[in-house]
Amino acid sequence: MATLTWACHSKRPLQVDELCHALAVEIGEMDFDPENIPSIDTLLHCCQGLITVDKEASTVRLIHYTVQEYLCSHPGLFSKPHSILAETCLTYLSSQQVKNLGSHSLPDYQSMPFLKYSSRYWGTHSRRELSDHARTLALELLGQYEDHVAAISLVMQVLRPDYTVDIGTSPHFSRLHCASFFGIVEFVTAIINAEGCEINQQDCTSSTPLAWAARNGHVGAAKLLLERKGVDLNCLDADNRTPLSCAASWAHEGMVKLLLERGDVDPNRADEYDQTPLGYAAANGHEGVVKLLLGRKDVDPNRTDENDRTPLGRAAIQGHGGVVKLLLGRKDVDPNRTDENDRTPLGCAAANGNEGVVKLLVGREDVDPNRPDKYSQTPLGMAAVEGHEGVVKLLLEREDVDPNRPDVNDRTPLACAAIRGHEAVVKLLLGREDVDPNRSGVNDRTPLGCAAVGGREGVVKLLLGREDVDPNRPDKYSQTPLRMATIEGHEGVIKLLLERKDIDPNRADKHDRAPLGCAAIAGREAVVKLLLERKDIDPNRLDENGRTPLGWAAILGHEVVVKLLLERDDVNPNYTDAYGQTPLGWATIIRHEAMVKLLLEWGGVDPNRPDEDRITPLGLAALSGDERLVKLLLEREDVDPNRPDAGDRTPLGWAALSGHEGVVKLLLDREDVDPNRPDVNDRTPLGSAAAKGHERVVKLLLEQRGVAPNRLDNYGGSPLSYAARGGHRGVVKLLQGRESVGSTDAQ
Repeated sequence: MATLTWACHSKRPLQVDELCHALAVEIGEMDFDPENIPSIDTLLHCCQGLITVDKEASTVRLIHYTVQEYLCSHPGLFSKPHSILAETCLTYLSSQQVKNLGSHSLPDYQSMPFLKYSSRYWGTHSRRELSDHARTLALELLGQYEDHVAAISLVMQVLRPDYTVDIGTSPHFSRLHCASFFGIVEFVTAIINAEGCEINQQDCTSSTPLAWAARNGHVGAAKLLLERKGVDLNCLDADNRTPLSCAASWAHEGMVKLLLERGDVDPNRADEYDQTPLGYAAANGHEGVVKLLLGRKDVDPNRTDENDRTPLGRAAIQGHGGVVKLLLGRKDVDPNRTDENDRTPLGCAAANGNEGVVKLLVGREDVDPNRPDKYSQTPLGMAAVEGHEGVVKLLLEREDVDPNRPDVNDRTPLACAAIRGHEAVVKLLLGREDVDPNRSGVNDRTPLGCAAVGGREGVVKLLLGREDVDPNRPDKYSQTPLRMATIEGHEGVIKLLLERKDIDPNRADKHDRAPLGCAAIAGREAVVKLLLERKDIDPNRLDENGRTPLGWAAILGHEVVVKLLLERDDVNPNYTDAYGQTPLGWATIIRHEAMVKLLLEWGGVDPNRPDEDRITPLGLAALSGDERLVKLLLEREDVDPNRPDAGDRTPLGWAALSGHEGVVKLLLDREDVDPNRPDVNDRTPLGSAAAKGHERVVKLLLEQRGVAPNRLDNYGGSPLSYAARGGHRGVVKLLQGRESVGSTDAQ
């Protein structure tokens, strides 16, 4: 039953060690006996499964909230539980072990785990039920409170985590502070009637006893303090907050009323954040407190905080409609007063989607619905950005709302909603006849462009439903909505755009690149397919590089895209770009075997189409030494293996010069290959290979019938002379082995 008493009536869940130590306390004993501490297993067993240990928090709790409800609804089960808990806490604090801890160091919660709870809540339980024994123990504790560890333990628990206290000295938290904190009238009376009581004494936080009573809403204790002559009810704490400010912040109406009845109270005193009591009450939605404060004629309802935000602005941003209504009831309240971001209360409410507050504000004729903030964003723009449909609807009901007012990025509310994909908001905005659906914003991008680039299908559909929407309107980069959607691969958006009869599928950007070219570059197979279904698509459209979509797809290795393009009868597979290169030529340069194979299988591809240096794809493959590509190209019957380039060098000449033995062999296997075809310097493949010292290539050529080993070039040099000059002994030996090689050349 003792365990259930703690589990049911403690002010917070107890840690396992806390509960076990609490149950070890023997009321009436001045020493704490550690041998009395029960194990948690014993407690679990005794309670027959009614309690459990929360493993994550390491706290003891009742097995289910319904058990708590049952126990609390049967008060007869526990005899004066709060009195028992108070006596237990006070007995523990009065033990010699706790007293020995001292008051000038950090509390030792590890050795005395119940110290934390008992020092924080002994007064809370005493205020509920106070037995004679608990009274005696409490008065004894308060008599030595300034030197007791309970004082610093309490202070550390109730202060903000960022508050620093000099632990090396006393916290100056007196017995009157403590009694006022807990609001125990009997103790406050006894202390203030004692000789030498300092009614305005400040603790380590500069708070007076009145401030603690006000902060916790203890009206009875506060009355006693206010009756004392010389009490300072405007005394500031470390945050420059008055007792009235504390009471207003925590919604203690009775306390606020009590303090306001005093003529010498300052209702407008601001703290270090320039926040007044009215500001705190408004921000927290405490209607009763706001009503009390506004009842004072000397309260300034427009006093701004450190963010230049009025109480109305704070209430609006938090959505406290009741408070807003009360504030608007004051004739001297300025409903358009802006904060540090030049945002009005209406703007704050709109940005946060607080419909009730927006409704109250737009109902006022003196509220400006178009007042922009420092980012030039109107309340309508803010609501549109965040997708607050209800707020947008309320704002649009005002005839004087400008639906086209742009923000700092020149975006209209419609564009903002389109970017975010807020379909319902877009629909509402398009319902206004005066909305400009083509108004361009940053980068000259229209709402349709914004929606297209973001893949917002629903928004695109709504915008295209307007006949006055221009589907071809480009931005500053000459990008149309269709092109943007193509780059991003938004198939649904593309499909919707292509359904418009007035769409131009060939509209190019500043690089002369049409949507099809963009899709081909990105390898967007599905998009390419959608675009090619249009009969008016130009599949051969050249960009600034003179390159077609097919050329780009071939370069980047997008095989499926290449296949889709080649299926079009009007696609020219032999277009040369600004570098004089065909798709087949690029695929060969990149050495993309599958792409080369795909292009060669297509009948319309010209395998002999040379580039600007008159090198054919076969010449490029031979130059790189890629035997796979050479083999593929030679399989085409119409391939010319002897086609010379600008320097009159054939594929065999390039392979011989580079020493690509495998390629030379493949070419020599062709009966129509001329092994003696000279280049522009009248040098044969044998001469080139000999000059470079490629023995294996020289050997292959010498084994070929009809090879002229003594052919002189324009400089009068023969293969043997070049080999000798280069010091290529192996090549010299091979050439000397030929009977037809002249002795003059050998010398």
